[in-house]
Amino acid sequence: MKLIIQIPCLNEEKTLPLVLAEIPKKIDWIDIIETMIIDDWSTDNTIEVAKKLWVNHIVKHIGNKWLWVAFKSGQEKALELRADILVNTDGDNQYPWEYIKDLVKPIIKWNADIVIWDRQTNKINHFSLIKKIFQQLGSSLVRFLSETKVPDTVSGFRAYSRESLLKLNVSSRFSYVLDTIVQAGAKWLKIESVKIKTHAPTRESRLFKSIWQHMRKSLMNLFRVYSMYNPIKIFSLFALPFLIVWIIWITRFLYFYYLNPVNTWKVQSLILSGVFLMIAIQFFALWIIWDLISKNRKLAEDNLYFTKKMYFDNN
Repeated sequence: MKLIIQIPCLNEEKTLPLVLAEIPKKIDWIDIIETMIIDDWSTDNTIEVAKKLWVNHIVKHIGNKWLWVAFKSGQEKALELRADILVNTDGDNQYPWEYIKDLVKPIIKWNADIVIWDRQTNKINHFSLIKKIFQQLGSSLVRFLSETKVPDTVSGFRAYSRESLLKLNVSSRFSYVLDTIVQAGAKWLKIESVKIKTHAPTRESRLFKSIWQHMRKSLMNLFRVYSMYNPIKIFSLFALPFLIVWIIWITRFLYFYYLNPVNTWKVQSLILSGVFLMIAIQFFALWIIWDLISKNRKLAEDNLYFTKKMYFDNN
C-alpha cells in the first residue's frame, strides 16, 4: 500500500524542515511512504529546501493559484503516482505529523473513505471566544447540510482513499475543505474523524484576512456547492415564504368576498396574492431547471469517475 503526504507550500522555507522532520518513516500496513510538495509560486527558497531534504515529488505552479488549485494538483498527481492514500496538510507546521498513522488507520482498515483531523477547537488556547463560537456554529451548519458527522469541518489535515480521490471534483475557488465534505455526503463516501491536538500557529492565515471574510466566503461557497447537489431543498426554501404569503392574502380575499360579494374594495388582496403566487411559481420553475442540471451533473461525474479510473489505473 502506497501513501503520499502532500504539502501545499507558499514561502515555507522556514517551517518545511520542521514538517518533514516529523513525518514517520514507517507505518503499519503501508509499504511505501513518499512526500510531495505543491509549490504555489513561492518566492523564497522553498523549492531548494525541499530538494535538499529529499522530497520525492515537487509540483510547481506558474503563478499563485491558491489552495484549492494546489489541492487539485496534488490530487491528480497522487492518482498518477498510483497512491492508495493521500494525506493533505499545510506547510506551516500547524499539525503534529507523528499522528499520521492514526489518521490513515481507518482507511487502511476499510472503515472510512476520508478521515479528517478534529482539532477540538473549543480547547485551542490561541482561538478567541468569538472564533470558537463561530467555528462550532459553522461546523454545525455544514454537518446539517452535508448530512455528515464531521466535528471540525474546516480542518485541513486529512487523509483520502484512492476511491475518494477519483470521486471528488473540487470546483470551489476559495477552499476545498467544505466542498469535499458536501460532495462526500452526496456521494455516500464515509467520513471518520480523529481527535488530535494542534501546534501553536507559526504565521497568520493567507487564505483570508479576517474571520468575517472567512465566514462570508465560506457561506457563499457552501450555498453554491450545496445547491448543486440539493436544488429541491434550496429553491423550496425560497419559494415557501411566498407561498405562505399567497395563502394568507388569497384567504383574506375569499373571506371578505364570501361576506359581501358585491363589495370589491378588498381586490388588492387578490392582486397581491397573485404577485406572490407568481414569485413562488418562478422559484419552483427554477427548482425544476436546476434539478435537471443537477441530474446531468451527476451523470457527468459518473462518467468522469470511470474516465479517471481508466486513465490513472492504466497509465
